[in-house]
Amino acid sequence: MLSVWKAAVILRKFVTAMQLHGVDFSGADNGGKHTIRIATLKSPTEITVERADRGALLRMILASAKSADQHLWRVDAASGMPLGTLKAHAIDANWLAAARWSAATASPRGWRTQLRLISREEPRRTADNEARTPMAPMNLRVFKATWTFLCEVLLPLHEAGISIAPVAPTRSNATVCEGNSTSVLYRLGFPTRGYKGEGDPPKRVRALIARRLEEAGIPISTALMQHAVADTEGDILDALILLTPPLHTVVPAEAAVEGWVY
Repeated sequence: MLSVWKAAVILRKFVTAMQLHGVDFSGADNGGKHTIRIATLKSPTEITVERADRGALLRMILASAKSADQHLWRVDAASGMPLGTLKAHAIDANWLAAARWSAATASPRGWRTQLRLISREEPRRTADNEARTPMAPMNLRVFKATWTFLCEVLLPLHEAGISIAPVAPTRSNATVCEGNSTSVLYRLGFPTRGYKGEGDPPKRVRALIARRLEEAGIPISTALMQHAVADTEGDILDALILLTPPLHTVVPAEAAVEGWVY
């Protein structure tokens, strides 16, 4: 488990190397309807939080690749499919082949339907097991986010030469990787549930997590703290959680196809 003090030290070093963006993603219809939250660590003392849809997110990532700075976009959505699923559907064990096959299904619902024609099981990736993510990529609660992230965001970014870790790395100034807010909370020893919803108990848990993020080096202003605690969906808090130091580790071979949670 990563200590809060160590996380703060790593974060101060990390922010000097590149600009970090934490993205609470949405697979909702109509491009996300501006329900995506993007938290950006501008400096060791400044954070901005913006609302966007998937089109705006795509444009922001492409624009960041043209800047002189290095940018890391850490997005809370699955970036790939399990190897077993690819084999069952006779798809090459290749991330791009899997992404293009997914895009050919034309919609999130069509994608899930095609998967369930072969099997109704929801296999987890190696990354899901290692990072303790709550759900498999095709789970009913997240399949829209998986498909839209893979097909509407990652595929166009790949075609534009943007680096996607670890499945399609390039030398661009912008890198996109997968994050997971629940995995981060596990790793830091923070509460992993009970912070979303109306009422006093969830609000108290949001406040607790936000304060502990401050202790870990996330510069949350008074106004931002109030917004994060008041947000009953927990979207702002999820984006802030993804501003913690990404996990740096040697990834297994499967990750080059399935994706990895940083």
